[in-house]
Order: sequence, then C-alpha cells, then structure tokens
Amino acid sequence: MIRVLITGANSFVGVSVERWLKKTPEDFQVDTVDTMNGAWKVADFTKYDVVFHVAGIAHVDPKLEMAPLYYKVNRDLAIEIARYAKEHGVNQFIYMSSRIVYHASKDMKGNVTTEDTKPNPNDFYGDSKLQAENGLRELQSPLFRICILRPPMIYGPGNKGNLPRLGWLATKIPIFPAWHNKRSMLYVDNLAEFVKQIIISHAIGTFYPQNAEYSDTVEIVKQIAKEHGHKIWISRLFNPFVWLGSFFIPAIPKMFADSYYVQEMSKYDFDYQIVSFEESIKGLDIRKEMK
Repeated sequence: MIRVLITGANSFVGVSVERWLKKTPEDFQVDTVDTMNGAWKVADFTKYDVVFHVAGIAHVDPKLEMAPLYYKVNRDLAIEIARYAKEHGVNQFIYMSSRIVYHASKDMKGNVTTEDTKPNPNDFYGDSKLQAENGLRELQSPLFRICILRPPMIYGPGNKGNLPRLGWLATKIPIFPAWHNKRSMLYVDNLAEFVKQIIISHAIGTFYPQNAEYSDTVEIVKQIAKEHGHKIWISRLFNPFVWLGSFFIPAIPKMFADSYYVQEMSKYDFDYQIVSFEESIKGLDIRKEMK
C-alpha cells in the first residue's frame, strides 16, 4: 500500500489523479489537503510515502502587479511544503511544473522543445515555476526523491482551458482555415496514469509526459464539428488571413503555430499513453465544458 497526499484540494489535476489512483484501493491510499491559509500544516505528513503537489496559480492574466503572488504560491509554497515533507519522512515529492518554463514563440515560427532546449520563460509565471524546480532540486537526497513534471496543455472533462473554447468555435462557425500544425497535448487520464507509474517506480528526475500523437488544430475542429453534427468548410483559401492576422492578433499564433516536445522526450519504460487523442476528444462534452 502506497500512501499519497495531494496538496491542492479541488484542482482539476489533483481531483483527476485522486480518482484514478483510487481505482486500485488495494495499492493506494489517497488523501488531499488544501494549501490555502496554511491548512496543509495540520496534515500528518508522517503517514505518507508520496506528496503530489499540484497547488499553484495558472490561467490567470500575468499582470505585473501579480508577480509577487505568483512567486509566493508557485515557488515559495512549493518549496516550503517540500521541505516540510522531507522533515517528516516523505520519500517522494512530485511537483507539477509546466512546459511554460521554456520560451514560447509569439509568432508563427512556433517552438519545438528538444532535450537540448534550455528553459527560458517568457514571464514571471514561467519563471516562478522554474525557480520552484531549482529550489526543489536542492532538497533532493537519497531518501527524498524529487520528480518534476513539465507537461504541455492538459485537457479533459471538467477542464475550462483553451480546448473547450476551440471546440465551441468548431460548433458555431461555417468555415475554418486549413492551416495544419503540430501541438503537444496531454489528456488528463494519460497524466494520471503517468503519475501512477512514477509513484510505483519510485522515479526521480524531470519528465515530459504527452499524448502519443501530436494534435492538429484543424483536425480537432473537424472532429468536434463532426461529433456535434455541425457542417464546417475547411479551406486553404483562408490561410493568408491566418498569416496576416498573426502579426496583429496574439491568439492566432497560439492557435495555429507549431508547439511541441519531440516524442523521444516522452518515451519511458512504462506505458501511460493509454487513451488516444481521437478517443479523448470523443469523451468531451464541449457544450457542458463551456458552461
């Protein structure tokens, strides 16, 4: 029996991983604790083998005046909880970082991350995550194993991120440009299985989980439109508008530029990519996610 404490109650990732691990109660005991107002300090960390830390600020417009809060939550709190966990005999600490620690292109050139790509975040959101990683590694020891996860965009039922917005668009508009691309994404069940496997294997290090297939904005739109019985015309005639618009509308490069990890970075000696991208899209109720 492996005892797991998830720090960051009611988060999309935390709830999903908790539910996944509890499918095998003979193998895992899972508890969660809130990190607001020091609530985590009342938990008895001596009972746990693993802490999975998911608390953090994300999907918030990174305005300059919010920088201190980002560092307080994403960096300082993570390091404080990890130090506390180490002092109380926890063996493994898993930190949810993000691909945001790498420099993200803001134009149609896109960005491809390889093993040789050095972290270089665009803003203090990414920097707060990177500084947390550096601080956590300093706590690492033979008896306290640090795992850092740098996933790309995570999606799944109940998530309110960019994919439901794109899906909603796919069910409303009559035309869409045939601008194909490659993007790394990670279905939440694949992430949950990944976390399960690194717990079982007592892993240590930095990891880059992603789906087995790259996603393509055009194919996502086509599939979601089909699932909802909506007819949409995909044509290259509109591609020049994508290129021109990318110079003036920041959302266009985010939607159409390449952005991915090379697949070799995400292959490990265990199988976690258990849900295909096509199957994961079929499992989404776009109208419900947009409510």
